[in-house]
Amino acid sequence: MIGPIREQDGDIAAVWPKAEEFGYRNEDEAFLQQYGHGVGIGLWERPIISRRFSFDYPQTIKENMVFAVETWSGAEDGSGAARIEEMVVVTRDGCEIITNYPSDHLISCGLPGCEV
Repeated sequence: MIGPIREQDGDIAAVWPKAEEFGYRNEDEAFLQQYGHGVGIGLWERPIISRRFSFDYPQTIKENMVFAVETWSGAEDGSGAARIEEMVVVTRDGCEIITNYPSDHLISCGLPGCEV
């Protein structure tokens, strides 16, 4: 989904589910559920990839750009939440995940009530 083949971040955001599909009224409410952002000198930089901003403020995606692609998941009982983030670098053919720790093996907080 991320790569120089898709020249604008809006092309990426267009394939993500709409806010209503998550049960939200609009993209403002759903913003933290799914988005991506550039990583460079700072940890949180442009371009911002989201259904909320990318269509109105398109940014060009270029080879060697680094992004964090994030989602948020809250506990059903409201006791906590987790933000899961994958780091990717844009390549000529798409993107490569450069996150060191696999997101399919997450460790919880370790406090009473948290499951490991």
